[in-house]
Amino acid sequence: MSDRRLFELAEAAGLSIDWIDADNKEQRVSPEVLRGVLAELGLPADSDDAIADSLHRLDATIGGGTLPPLLTVDRNDRLDLSRFFAPGAPFSLQLEQGERLDGHLDNAAHLRAPDAIGYHQLSIGDSSLCLAVAPHACPTVTERAGPGAWGLTVQLYGLRRPGDGGLGDTEALEQLARNAAAHGAHALGISPVHAMFNAYPDQYSPYSPSSRLFYNALHCSPGSILGERPLRQAIERCGIGAELERLEHLDLVDWPAVSASRQCLLRTLYEDFRTGGNAQQADFDSFRAVGGEMLENHCRFEVLHDHFRSPGGLPQHWRGWPEDYRDPTSEAVRRFAEEHADDVSFYAFSQWLMARGLERAQQAARSAGMPIGLIADLAVGADGGGSQAWSRQSELLASLSVGAPPDIMNRDGQNWGISAFSPWGLKQHGFRAFIEMLRANLAHAGGMRIDHVLGLKRLWVMPAGADPKQGVYLNFPFDDMLRLLCLEAARHDAVILGEDLGTIPPGLRETLARRGILGMRVLLFEHHNGEFSAPQHWSAQALATTTTHDIPTIAGWWQGKDIDWRIRVGQNREDDRQRQWDERQHERWGLNRALHADAGGHAEAPSLLDPAGAVDASARFLGHSPAPLVLLPVEDALGLDEQPNMPGIIHTHPNWQRRYPGEAATLLDGPVSSRRLAGLAEARQRARRSSHP
Repeated sequence: MSDRRLFELAEAAGLSIDWIDADNKEQRVSPEVLRGVLAELGLPADSDDAIADSLHRLDATIGGGTLPPLLTVDRNDRLDLSRFFAPGAPFSLQLEQGERLDGHLDNAAHLRAPDAIGYHQLSIGDSSLCLAVAPHACPTVTERAGPGAWGLTVQLYGLRRPGDGGLGDTEALEQLARNAAAHGAHALGISPVHAMFNAYPDQYSPYSPSSRLFYNALHCSPGSILGERPLRQAIERCGIGAELERLEHLDLVDWPAVSASRQCLLRTLYEDFRTGGNAQQADFDSFRAVGGEMLENHCRFEVLHDHFRSPGGLPQHWRGWPEDYRDPTSEAVRRFAEEHADDVSFYAFSQWLMARGLERAQQAARSAGMPIGLIADLAVGADGGGSQAWSRQSELLASLSVGAPPDIMNRDGQNWGISAFSPWGLKQHGFRAFIEMLRANLAHAGGMRIDHVLGLKRLWVMPAGADPKQGVYLNFPFDDMLRLLCLEAARHDAVILGEDLGTIPPGLRETLARRGILGMRVLLFEHHNGEFSAPQHWSAQALATTTTHDIPTIAGWWQGKDIDWRIRVGQNREDDRQRQWDERQHERWGLNRALHADAGGHAEAPSLLDPAGAVDASARFLGHSPAPLVLLPVEDALGLDEQPNMPGIIHTHPNWQRRYPGEAATLLDGPVSSRRLAGLAEARQRARRSSHP
């Protein structure tokens, strides 16, 4: 079998045969790995004949001569149409704003894009397509909030308020937004609120959702939308008052118990709501109409997922359902939805409550004085067995899993167990699934953080369940996706942040910066052999933060809590503790020196800061940087020493369960956190003055 032909097929399918790893070493993917991934892409490569057939089918699918339903271009730039049309061909461009432009392609078959951004309809001869005209950059933080902006990030599930029943909700988010704004914050980043699996409450990582188009309705606050009286009546009818109180006082979220009580409560509220005669019926009907096919598909999926269980009674991948139900457009699914119309409507009702709650939270943030308000968090992928993969099968790769190759953060690599978009599926369908996802996540926010923004250019993929070392980079239509991102950000007047940590392709950060997308710099990573960069040397094209949800808090890192945890859960050995602690001591003294110098001290700090002092100094340190935006995790604002998540650990660390030690309405008002936030705000004022001498 010819490796040359195999490599030809791999490159045509968008796979990178050669790549540079995190240690700047050249790597080549083995033929065995390429064949395994190509097979999962539906492109068999186990013989020369199979490769030839796969190449033929791939060319027929995404060949350069096939006119796609959507093309992207930057405003006022020239679009090369020579692959499809002859020079001088007459065209008609119907702008989204109503104006019509007629003309001819130039002598090179190029079209000059209009200045007006939007989704315009282009007709040339018998052909027509959508022309997405994008601004050259997204709205920036400085445009929205001025120089020296800062904010907080919070794990939504961890918020508390009286009567919350054991889980952070949109009403608590409203309260925290007002509280943060009172301290001068310009923005509030929240953990993902993507839809999970109602039938599988044990899967609750917000980064492994069923769909990135809809919401985790467990976070809704029905009392804030329907009123407290219907809520109290429903609690009484369910008989869950004592259970809600028990859950509310736990230090960790009991997701299965919370799900059971919330589902009973929401079902009861829906039964009362569906009898009609209430002023909000019209709003619900309008929400459902606007949601259209995708909302209906998601709600149908929830009912089907609960209905078609395995012989052992467990929910299963949609590919395990009877064949007639694997296609969302099938007659069997339509009949099922009619027979279970009330159940389908219930899930739409739950989505409505959550959407209206997020809308209220963003309004609360903006009315309290936050110029940006909420910053949504977009997960890098969705579960291949979930709603989004079922609904958009031709546009997602449900049989491949996304992860990361071995790098400085994880030498074994990572398999995240989530699916990615199909590059050619996106093109074939006019980027429909990508656009609708952006709109869904920007609907009730002033900004969006894209987890693993590298995924817009390439993703490390492997067969589901495979070792991450058996993966390969799959490339995406980066320029098209960036233009669509800029266009949707402009239409929503939203800032875009990109988590650009890991193995970075050359030039990626520079391209993102030109597009107005802020990268991300993390204090605990900004050092070389224990020598930390002074704040004035930090990037002016990236947000600055102390930590992330996947690494220790500053106080925890300072005390070596993460070292203890890694030994406790078996990631590291007890006999390696001293070496790790010695290394931490070296890095801790390095950060101590940098913090001391930033505060105006001498190069050598006289003594080591205590954990609280280190957190205080770290907040001010970031505030002095030229970063357009500083985001301080609430964990560090409060000086907590436990981190929200330990990647790669499922049962032995309480991932995504920790609740904050105080009510959302006053969470930041304690003397320590108030002092810390005041120090950050003052440092940002200093940074603002230095940017405008």
